[in-house]
Amino acid sequence: MQDQRIEKLVAVAINITKVLLIIYLGFEEVFKIIKSLQKLLDAELDISRKWASQNYSILKKRLEERKVAGV
Repeated sequence: MQDQRIEKLVAVAINITKVLLIIYLGFEEVFKIIKSLQKLLDAELDISRKWASQNYSILKKRLEERKVAGV
């Protein structure tokens, strides 16, 4: 009788451990995906920053030219 009770407790403990392991591995995969997405987004943001910087420089230069021309 007590052996069956111990077996049930061990089975429950093993099932809880399995569930916790699955949850942990799921979180680990999510963090890996987030990390790879951050790398991709950083590359895209760098391109966007360069584009914005170039356009700002062009706009600034045109505004200076207008001031010099007296427009």
